[in-house]
Amino acid sequence: MRIKLLGAHNLESESSRLVSLLIDDILAIDAGSLTSGLSFAAQQRLKAVILTHQHYDHIRDIAALSINLYSHGDTIEVYSIQVVYDTLASYVLNDILYPNFLERPPENPTIKFHTLETGKTELIAGYSVLPVTVTHVVDTIGLQITSTEGKKIFFTSDTGPGLTECWQQISPDLLITEVTTCNGNEDFARNSGHLTPNLLQQELESFRNLKGYLPQIVLVHMTPMQEKEIKSEIAAVAKNLNAEIRLGYEGMQIEL
Repeated sequence: MRIKLLGAHNLESESSRLVSLLIDDILAIDAGSLTSGLSFAAQQRLKAVILTHQHYDHIRDIAALSINLYSHGDTIEVYSIQVVYDTLASYVLNDILYPNFLERPPENPTIKFHTLETGKTELIAGYSVLPVTVTHVVDTIGLQITSTEGKKIFFTSDTGPGLTECWQQISPDLLITEVTTCNGNEDFARNSGHLTPNLLQQELESFRNLKGYLPQIVLVHMTPMQEKEIKSEIAAVAKNLNAEIRLGYEGMQIEL
């Protein structure tokens, strides 16, 4: 399994992109930088996109992807929870902001949307996908994705503290999670459903207590202006836990 980070941050600039993951060139997780990070040919190779929640930085490029594929006569399978469909249909692909590619063309819509249920495993683009509830300010799913070879990754998406129930349901080889801000902003992180390095340490301690191990850990959704401080604080967490924790970056590739 090959995972590429198309976007690893929560703010966009010429050097930072919004969160999006690509697995083996065919399965995309979140759409923060799907079109800005992929050529037209690479977009056409996608078999499916899974969206974790409806926040703008996670669904942004669905509109651009849909019109790109429509122009080639292609379709894409998109999976998420019901509230994400409702958001796309009401506010994005609503024939006001953008054409309704959920229904267009009528005989074969460009976006074929499938609703996921938390706790129910689905076969998507050849991968076994388990959606699990995480703790954010809106309904959000984390995703355990298992390859045919049995390799497992878990992407928490945006999440705050309180992942014990989530940890009980998964057993990944690679954990991709978030650290949005530095330790000095813990109140903000808690109120907005995000993690700091200290809060991440508590969640990882909970994981190890439950599972008896820690997987490889890669972090995304960092605030670029705080990244230097986050990196320093994460180094302390890695030392405290005797764990491998890396900050993700645009173009990073991970092999499992």
